[in-house]
Amino acid sequence: MSPKRAMELAEQAELDLVEIAPNASPPVCRIMDYGKYKYQQSKKEKISKKKQHVIHVKEIRFRPTIDEHDVMFKVKQARKFIELGNHLRIRILFRGRQIVHPELGEDVLKRVTEQLLDISKLEGDPVFENRSITAIFVPK
Repeated sequence: MSPKRAMELAEQAELDLVEIAPNASPPVCRIMDYGKYKYQQSKKEKISKKKQHVIHVKEIRFRPTIDEHDVMFKVKQARKFIELGNHLRIRILFRGRQIVHPELGEDVLKRVTEQLLDISKLEGDPVFENRSITAIFVPK
């Protein structure tokens, strides 16, 4: 039907003429209440957002000179994060001249990795960036 005739019908029904598929040939329009349509679309959008799963990345920081007991304490906390389904970022921070001995940080990371491999897996290789080494663990 012609656009003019469709507009007349929409005015008679006290509704709006809404273009549904503008790319179709010919374009598809519908006579409806536009406010109600927008409301229904926003409700659908909220429901779809509610169903999305958000990935949380927790971070635990270590120093290359950390003591064994402190490592155990932080690994225990890391286990809790992974068991809750979160991703975990382990960051080993170097300060001052500690950067000269990156092998100390790699040793700490190796100890942590050995203790977490039963419930998680390492995502990619550890990355050396700026003054830190970063590794990301994801739940199995």
